[in-house]
Amino acid sequence: MSSVVKFNVLTVPEGAGATLEERFSKRAGLVENQPGFEEFQLLRPVEGTDKYLVYTRWRSEEDFQNWVGGQAFKHGHAQAAADAQKGGAETGHGHGHGGPAATNSEIWGFEVIQHVKAGG
Repeated sequence: MSSVVKFNVLTVPEGAGATLEERFSKRAGLVENQPGFEEFQLLRPVEGTDKYLVYTRWRSEEDFQNWVGGQAFKHGHAQAAADAQKGGAETGHGHGHGGPAATNSEIWGFEVIQHVKAGG
């Protein structure tokens, strides 16, 4: 069985990147212990886009869906929303389903068909 990769593509307004990154750092530990979780990366745009990518890799689609429907996911997003409300004008960008400090979110899913590592 191949792993499943999910990208949460977050549109982040100019100046809100540091806020997004800080909120993700506070959520450390919420996904790592989930059944089927394999890898996480938060990717900051370098040029030409305002979109951050949240990369996660899962053993299966079912494991990802269980995470999204589970308590840890809901807790992390509820905490991000509360942080946004406390932050005032600096962090007052809409949370909704867009994630912390983001104005929009979309999920891209992929199946891993080839995976090459250094030295292997």
